[in-house]
Amino acid sequence: MPYDDNNIFARILRGEIPAKKVYEDECVLAFHDIGAKAPVHVLVIPKGKFVSIADFGANASEPEIVGFYRAVSKVAHDLGLVENGFRTIANTGVNGGQEVPHFHVHLLGGKPMGAMVQD
Repeated sequence: MPYDDNNIFARILRGEIPAKKVYEDECVLAFHDIGAKAPVHVLVIPKGKFVSIADFGANASEPEIVGFYRAVSKVAHDLGLVENGFRTIANTGVNGGQEVPHFHVHLLGGKPMGAMVQD
């Protein structure tokens, strides 16, 4: 699937759509999910044009990859999620339930998360 420059995250990165930012640096933007599924539900997205985690892993530069995962850790720490635990999810493709064709990680916490996958 090719990258869509008009996906909602690309539009947020360009400032066309507002977002409640949690963290931003040269590689990453993190912001609260408007459809929160937990007391803390933040999306962490790279600023580069990557469709999925598979695309990101194959094509991002080493500084982009390191910067992204360090940012995920920093956001979890800054939001007080590390001590009690949290969940990260990266949905990929149709079968993975990916809704936006821009790689992103859901960072969820603030309560026990329960079973990882429901049958």
